[in-house]
This record gives sequence, structure tokens and C-alpha cells, in this order.
Amino acid sequence: MNEEEKNLIEEEQIYVPEKRDYEQEILEFFSSNLSLKNLREKLSDYHENDIASILPRLTKEQRSHLYKALGVDRVSDVFAYLDEVEEYIEELDSEKAADIIESMDADDAVDVLDELEEEKKEEIINLMEKESVADIQLIDSYGEDEIGSKMTTNYISFKKTFTVKQAMRAVIKEAEENDNITTLYALNEDDTFYGAIQLKDLIRARDTTPLDDIITTSYPYVYAKESVSACLEQLKDYSEDSIPVLNKDNLLIGVITSNDIVEVVDEELGEDYAKLAGLTEEEDVNEPVFKSIKKRIPWLLILLALGLVVSSVITKFQENIPMGLLILYSFQSLILGMSGNTGTQSLGVTIRVLGDEDFKGKDKIKFILKELRVGLLNGLIIGIISFVFIGLYVTYLTDYPKDYGIPLYGFEISACIGFSLVATTVMASLIGTLIPMGFKKIGIDPAVASGPLITTVNDLISVFTYYGLSLLLFVQIGLFSYPL
Repeated sequence: MNEEEKNLIEEEQIYVPEKRDYEQEILEFFSSNLSLKNLREKLSDYHENDIASILPRLTKEQRSHLYKALGVDRVSDVFAYLDEVEEYIEELDSEKAADIIESMDADDAVDVLDELEEEKKEEIINLMEKESVADIQLIDSYGEDEIGSKMTTNYISFKKTFTVKQAMRAVIKEAEENDNITTLYALNEDDTFYGAIQLKDLIRARDTTPLDDIITTSYPYVYAKESVSACLEQLKDYSEDSIPVLNKDNLLIGVITSNDIVEVVDEELGEDYAKLAGLTEEEDVNEPVFKSIKKRIPWLLILLALGLVVSSVITKFQENIPMGLLILYSFQSLILGMSGNTGTQSLGVTIRVLGDEDFKGKDKIKFILKELRVGLLNGLIIGIISFVFIGLYVTYLTDYPKDYGIPLYGFEISACIGFSLVATTVMASLIGTLIPMGFKKIGIDPAVASGPLITTVNDLISVFTYYGLSLLLFVQIGLFSYPL
């Protein structure tokens, strides 16, 4: 193979064909003044998510034309992909808005209605069919942290006594209204949950096959009142398209689809990141300034109070340290920075393992001891390196001993720093582990033990440790007297 052939192969491997810009293609339809019929035909080839993406780039008149072309059912599918739907609902008259929301899955309808002003919300609900309102109210009756608030009523169920033929008829009859048909659900005579059937198994079964032969009775399920975080731990171990949601009487009231699970995981991650950043809740990029301030200020005030305590401790030590030892302040940021970084590392690992519901008892003790060993070994490595390099720096690259006339050598300064790094690294590891574990023990989300909180607590303890060890060491070697 010659050099030219090699270059051609490399270029072919690197080259990635340019993808079609579906959004731009849709936008071009509106500059062509297409009739409703032609626009409807053109848009039938495009996904609802792509159509939803271009709504902000259309005028109100163009959106109105789009809604007419799509029809109520398709518009409801498009709206389900929008993060901010309120402004588009406000453009519609109440009857049209009610028709669109009524055509949505109940869980999507709840999300849309929650964005609206209370008066507008009530007006739309009063125009909707009672059956749709009942589904919406059922989902809305569960708390935000309960898995029932994330379920959908889009599923198909039938009695376990059905024949295969009857079950197929039920699927065909209900498929137009409920398109979540990959997994079907069998019920007892009293409507309690019995098991699940995969559609492919039902299609392959003969008419004479007893339905019970293809029902999985040990199918996973959750209760509507269970917490979202607890259910996620259970659901992530299954690869099913949907999981049934039961009430306290074991009646099937909804399902959690794989798409719902992805959305819930995304929400949970967003909330955890917000808490780790020191926010009271997740923040949206487009929300008003004062709303963002409201989310950030609570933790900032708490951290301000802790910061003032740290400053007062430093001031107290400063009053008792001779001018000749002010070089200690030069390395304060090193101690605090290393402590904060160590604590944040332990915090991240701890929050991750606390998400495992099987992490209990002996596992916790084992984990704490492991973090203690990791902190100690890291501290020793960092402490020894700091002892050597800081000692050399102070002794040979500064005029510190000459300037102040104090009989203290560079390696005695670096010894204080080295010991402090070992001690603060060990304690920071423990703090980053024990605080989130303690929070979970008393029922508080471990993610609330945010990075800023852990860092500030570590700062306070590190200041005590650093200056305390320094004073103790210098008193012991007789550098100066201090009433300990």
C-alpha cells in the first residue's frame, strides 16, 4: 500500500457526512406559503421534537397556521416536547387549549397545567372531559417526591381470564387511545394486579393457548407512594419498557415507562447538582433574576455565618502569634485548599454509594474505614512532599530567618505545614463522608451536604488544626511561651 492510498483511507475514516438540518427544512416551509393540506403532508415526515424546536422562531400567525395544519392530536404531541409551554397555551383560546391538553398523556398534561396561572388552569380543566380530568387529578394527587407523580395512565390491561383472542381484541380496540402497548397487564377479577404480558408473546400465541401460560406473574412493580429515589434504585436493574404502579390496595393505577425513568433520572441529577452547588433547587437558564437570587441566597447566608466564624478563629490566633511567625499565613491557603479538595472528593464518592439501597450496616463501617485510610495515605504523601519542598523553599529561597532574627529554620516551618496537611486531609475525608451519611440517617437528602458547606466546615476545622499544631510545636521547642 503506497502513501497516497494510506492518506485516502485516513481521510475516509475521519470524514463524517453532514447531517440534514431538519429544523431549517421545516422553517423553509413557512417561507413557501404552503396550503394547510400541503403543509400537513410535508410535516408528516418530521418528528414532533423537531417541530417543537422551531416554535420560538415562528411568528404568532405562523404558529396558528401550523396548529391548523397539524390538528389537535399532533399539536398535543408537539407540546409534550416543550420545556416552556405556557406562552403557546396563552396564544390559544381556552377551548382549543383544553382540546390539546386533553389529547396529551395525563402525565404530560399535568406538567403543562402546572405551568399555567391558577385562573387559566381552572378555566381549561372545566372545559375538559371528566375522564381526562380524573386521570390528571390522580397523578397530581401525589407529592413531587412520590413515584406516582411521574406515572402515566397510558397503558392497556385486561382480566387474566381472557382468552388469547379476547386479549388481542382488547389491544386492537384500545391501541388508538393508549399507544404504550409493548407490555400489557393482566388483572385479577377484583382488578388487582396479577402480572404482565409482552405483546410479542401475545401475537405468537395460538388462540387456544391459555393466557395464564404467557403471563409473567413475578413482574416488577412499584407502589405510587414510594419515593422517587428509592424506586429508581429498583427500576434501574430492569430493562423493561414499562413498570406497573399500584396503590395500597394493589390496584393498577398507572405505569412508569422507560422514557419516564430517563426523565426522572435527569431531574434527580439536576436537583443533586443544584444542591451540590449550594442551591435550594435546580435553576433554569431563562428564569428571572430574582427567582435565581431566591434559590441561591439561603445557602450563601449560611456559608457567610460559617465564614465569619472561620475569620474570627484566624483573628484569635493572629493575636497570639509573634510577628516573626507571620510566614505561617503564606501557607494558609494551601492548607485550606487541600482540605476543601479532599472533602469534596469524599463527598462525591459518598453520595454515589449512598444511592445504593443495599449499602447498609457493615458496609458503612467498611466504607468509613476505607475513606479514613485513603485520607491518611494521601495526607502522608502530600505532607512529606510539602515538608521537603517548603523546607527547601523557606531555607534557601527566602530571607525569612535573617529578616526576623528568629532561631527557626525552614524545615521546622515546613514540619508544621506537613503535619497540618496530614491531619486536615484525614479529617476532611471523614467530614466529607460522615456529614452526608448523617444527613441521610435523619432523612435529609445527602446532596444537601453541598460542596460549599463541606468546604466551609473543613476550613473551620483546618484553621484550628493548622494554627493549633503550629502553636503547640513552637511552644514545645521553646520558641516562645503561650499559656496553652
